Amino acid sequence: MTRVLIAIWAAWMLALPGMAQGEPSLAGEWINPRGSVIVATAPCQGGLCGWVRWANGEALADAQDAGVAHLVGTQLLQDYKADGRGRWSGRVYVPDIGRTFSSTIRSVDPTHVRISGCLVGSWICKSQIWSRPRVD
Repeated sequence: MTRVLIAIWAAWMLALPGMAQGEPSLAGEWINPRGSVIVATAPCQGGLCGWVRWANGEALADAQDAGVAHLVGTQLLQDYKADGRGRWSGRVYVPDIGRTFSSTIRSVDPTHVRISGCLVGSWICKSQIWSRPRVD
């Protein structure tokens, strides 16, 4: 479920050229609350997508235990489309359990997004707040 939230968060952060003015940009990198994964978001297939750019040892081990040999480069956020109300809807792949879930991403502020992943439609959902990585 953690990976689902990561994917959702990254997708929401990507902004397409056609987005309405005033909406924050979703393009770039986002880090999950535990600091274990960074997802890079970019336009794809007329929507938003996100790929793992970096993962710590624990995240890499969890993914390998689930059969994902190379977590970095794995697409987590798939087919996210803007709904015109500041929300993106798509699918998130959770590598450590090998499943894909429906999800939404919504901006909290310019440096934070809320990613939600749901097991069935909009039932049984979990959310996380992701942030832009700090540049030292």
